[in-house]
This record gives sequence, structure tokens and C-alpha cells, in this order.
Amino acid sequence: MPGLSAQGGGAGRQHDDNVTDRWNIDAVLLDMDGTLLDTERVYLESLIAALGACGYTDDILTLGHAMVGMPASDCEAMLLDRYGEHFPLADLNAAFSSRRDEIFRAGIPLKRGAAELLDALHGHGYPMAIVTSSSRRTAEEHLTLAGIRGRFEAVLTRDDVVRGKPSPDLYLLAAKQLGLPPACCLAIEDSNPGVAAAHAAGAITVMVPDIVPPTAASHARCAAVLPDLSAVVAMLRERGELTHALSLRAR
Repeated sequence: MPGLSAQGGGAGRQHDDNVTDRWNIDAVLLDMDGTLLDTERVYLESLIAALGACGYTDDILTLGHAMVGMPASDCEAMLLDRYGEHFPLADLNAAFSSRRDEIFRAGIPLKRGAAELLDALHGHGYPMAIVTSSSRRTAEEHLTLAGIRGRFEAVLTRDDVVRGKPSPDLYLLAAKQLGLPPACCLAIEDSNPGVAAAHAAGAITVMVPDIVPPTAASHARCAAVLPDLSAVVAMLRERGELTHALSLRAR
């Protein structure tokens, strides 16, 4: 089960850096579920339905929220820790996958502002990579179904590292594949574990909460917390970052 999410409400715009301070962004690293693709609600709905079908109904929404942004192996460990070693993981996964796939047959929508952000970044020459807790198979399939796979120079998934988010390993590997230090990369995340991973890697971190609101720790780790991806575009324009890449490319 890739990261699940909870209604986070509209997080207000917050960034403390002076807009005249350059971030020296040379690439953008983007989480997938809940950040670019509006899939987290599907995962949460599917998990709740699957747990109910298996006879588990006690405070499962809180459990689902705790799984947001976490790799599937960590989610399964959380279930076993809560319900015991005899928890029917195989039955749950089958019920979860069935419900998820039923919903996805109608299509995988983008988050608000995703197309605008990707167009702006591409138009100004920024290399982009996906950094996701999903498996490679899921990432490739969902990005393709959403019509945006070709936008990214690299796709980094939980299959590429031993430690997933909140470990920084995925972000460190993404920056390495793009040939850049993490400090020159802007990371955009929707989850608290994702923010922890990007910040620990040394990337400039922006959070656009999807379902679970930012913790105090996430606020402290982020250069900005914004309500949607359109606000990310507006912030980058205000800071002059959307002309930065064009000038680099012209040199």
C-alpha cells in the first residue's frame, strides 16, 4: 500500500525566506502520490474498505493516516504490530488491491495545479525526477495512465533503496542521478515522512499537504507550506526562480 492520506484542510502559505534570497535551484524532485497524482484518498478509502471487509473497524482512520507517505513494507509492519502476527495480510492486500483498481479504472487524476507546475518547470529548463514510496511497477503504470511519465528524467522508487522515506536515501539517489548536490534541488512533498526525507537529504523542501496536515516538525523543515501546486508556481515566479533556469540554459 503506497502512502495513504487524510484531509489536511487548506494549509496557508508560509515561507520565511526573503524572496530576494536565491535558492539556486537546478532541478526539481517531486513526490508522486498526493503531490502530483490525486491517489492518496483512493488508497485511504481502499484501506478502510479492506480492513472492514476483514473485520477490523476500530480507529482505522487514525491508522490509515499514520501510513501516509510510508512504504508498503512499513505499512504492513504497522498492521502486524497493531493486530498481531496472525493478521491476514494476504486477504487485506487482495481486498485493498481490488477496491483500488476498481476506482483507478475510471482514471488517475492530477492534483490541482500539477499540469501548470510541470509546464512551468519544463518551460524553464528544470530537470525533474519522481521520488516515490510506491513500487517501480506502480509508479511507471500510474505516471503513464496520468499522461505525465515523459516529463521526468528519472523515476526513483522504493525498489531502488533499502530504506524508504522518511530516510533521505531516495532523495540522495535522485540528486545523484541528476548529477547535482541535493542543496541545488527543490523537493515538493505532501506528507510528513516525505518532508523529513527531503529535508534530511539537504534539499530545499516545500510541502503541499494532501490529507494529513503538517506537523510542527514539518513546518520547521520546510522553506514553504502551500495550499496547492498553483501556489508553488506563484511562489517560484515571485522569487524569480522561473527565470533562473532559462538564464542557465542560455549560457
